[in-house]
Amino acid sequence: QVQLVESGGGLVQAGGSLRLSCAASGGTFSTYDMGWFRQAPGKEREFVAVINWSGSSTYYADSVKGRLTISRDNAKNTVYLQMNSLKPEDTAVYYCARRRTHTTVRGTQTYEYDYWGQGTQVTVSS
Repeated sequence: QVQLVESGGGLVQAGGSLRLSCAASGGTFSTYDMGWFRQAPGKEREFVAVINWSGSSTYYADSVKGRLTISRDNAKNTVYLQMNSLKPEDTAVYYCARRRTHTTVRGTQTYEYDYWGQGTQVTVSS
């Protein structure tokens, strides 16, 4: 059974940085694209970033482009989200997920992902 465990969330001031990690177990991590999504209170879960299986290709939501960076280490079965220049509107629970299908070109839809972590809270104060 595949398990994804996020860590690294916390409380940070606007302009600060955090690095999220997502450790995978129970599957062939290196053969799957991986994504990060987030969900703020009262809002739908939204796409943040995706990285292909080898790490050679990434794609970001416009709202985070230039500030957040997704990366992966297949030797450690881990995907990362480096978050810089954080804003209060980045406050949300952040989830990593494994992409199962390629229905869309970019992998921005939640239905393309089959396994999800439990989430880690990121709070950015103004």
